[in-house]
Amino acid sequence: MSSLLSHGLGTDPVEPDWPPLTDTEVTDIVGPARVIWRSPRPLSAAAVVERSGRRLFVKRHHVSVRTAQGLAEEHTFLRHLRLRGAPVVEVLDLATRGEWTYEVHSAGVGTDLYRDALSWSPFRSPAHARAAGEALARLHLAAEGFDAPRRQVQPLVASFTVFASADPLAELERYVEERPQLAKGLAEFPWREDTSRALIPLYEELAPHLPGLTPLWTHNDWHASNLLWNEDGSVATALDFGMSDRTTAVHDLATAIERNTVQWLQPGFPVREADALALLDGYQSVRPLSPAEAKALPALLPLVHAEFALSELGYFHGVTRSAENTRLAYEYYVGHAEWFAGESGRRLVDLCGASGAEVRG
Repeated sequence: MSSLLSHGLGTDPVEPDWPPLTDTEVTDIVGPARVIWRSPRPLSAAAVVERSGRRLFVKRHHVSVRTAQGLAEEHTFLRHLRLRGAPVVEVLDLATRGEWTYEVHSAGVGTDLYRDALSWSPFRSPAHARAAGEALARLHLAAEGFDAPRRQVQPLVASFTVFASADPLAELERYVEERPQLAKGLAEFPWREDTSRALIPLYEELAPHLPGLTPLWTHNDWHASNLLWNEDGSVATALDFGMSDRTTAVHDLATAIERNTVQWLQPGFPVREADALALLDGYQSVRPLSPAEAKALPALLPLVHAEFALSELGYFHGVTRSAENTRLAYEYYVGHAEWFAGESGRRLVDLCGASGAEVRG
């Protein structure tokens, strides 16, 4: 049993999906170095290491999750962002050893205030939420001009194809067909019926606003623990572009609100409304939403979780082979949509709709 416990899909620590990085394999990748911190996050093995007085970030993936080609997609995006002045880490190396793929980045500047926090933990304050919104807007401005196509089919990518299409049920069939592990994992669930019942009514609210949304490569996992912070509370570095893909700016903004302000791991899913408003206000202070984006935001909010939930389900069923996590991922796919159709969810939707419409000049 590993001595390092990992974050799971609940509040209790669990055994990690992947063995922790060792000093020996780190040395094989980056030369003489020592591990000074191992990440508790569950979907890969990662560590901060020290080499010749410099800190690096090393991340290891199984090739069934990320190949060198798959990682190169997000690395190309990171390089574009750095050239445009975005505060993101530098890609230093990419290597394959047997069944493992390794990436090496600079460690980034700033303090990792949320290093040990669960992924869906809230911001420490509305001030942090506002700063995160400002930083996300600057990232979107830097992403403009990056015109790479969508990522190849692979696990654990937060895409926007099913509910961006004119026929989401047909697109969902195609999405599942392209992912055999997902198809097998879904076989025991009434996914077609649940999609039609719980998600299609939400899509019908979004559909009229889709033509006004411009495609953009986005982060897709913007939450407090993927940011490093300056002493003044501003964002110093944005981390972890593993879920990035070609979606839209407002899809990424809705994801940030959904991930950071609904406390999904707490009973009743309480909402941090002040954080939602602060994040959105901070975003619009840098990049005001277009009228089309402002109308799409509240309709997108209940749907941004869906494709990543399906991607997770395929990963848990076909890669880690966890029946329990497969079930939880399906509950995430359906249950979050159901929550947004309820009183608390509709309140958050209405709140973001009203605030998002207050476009600054």
